[in-house]
Amino acid sequence: MSKLYIPVLAGTTREKRRSIYAARLVAEVGNTFDEIQTEVIDPIDYTFPGDGKDPENKDPKYTEKTAKAQGFFIVTPEYNHSIPGSLKRMLDSELTNYRHKPVAFGGVSSGPWGGVRAIEQLAIIVRNMGLVSTSKDIQFPRINELFDDKGVLQNEDFIQYIHKAWIELIWMSKVLKAGRDNESSNNI
Repeated sequence: MSKLYIPVLAGTTREKRRSIYAARLVAEVGNTFDEIQTEVIDPIDYTFPGDGKDPENKDPKYTEKTAKAQGFFIVTPEYNHSIPGSLKRMLDSELTNYRHKPVAFGGVSSGPWGGVRAIEQLAIIVRNMGLVSTSKDIQFPRINELFDDKGVLQNEDFIQYIHKAWIELIWMSKVLKAGRDNESSNNI
């Protein structure tokens, strides 16, 4: 059986972002599972010039990755009780490739709530894009204390939380892939 490709989407292009540490950790934990392949998709490495899914707003590299993905793990910081515009622009550029694929969330904040408000907003957004959200979210509170300046995790308890989120995401990826593979016969 071939490995499921489930990328981790980093949520911001902001300078000095600490959420990239959380995204890298999520991918690192994901790569401990034999049945999947993952990587961090960093919006800094892509070009999304405008809003919406018009062809001129697509980055062919991102289109290719979303087409082959069997699910997604989005790690986003919370900006003003919501998600960054760079994440929204990236998500909006592709809609067809998200249909009936699962998504897990990781929220990041400098405060005590770990981006929970961003996750609440993101859950509404992705549902309208055809993605199916998992029930196990990861919150990364007090990001400036959780990771040191080199991106090293300071609280190993988070590994088990991330591991549990991956287990659910992998299971949903397998189930929804089977459903997508049989879509033509189901007239969905």
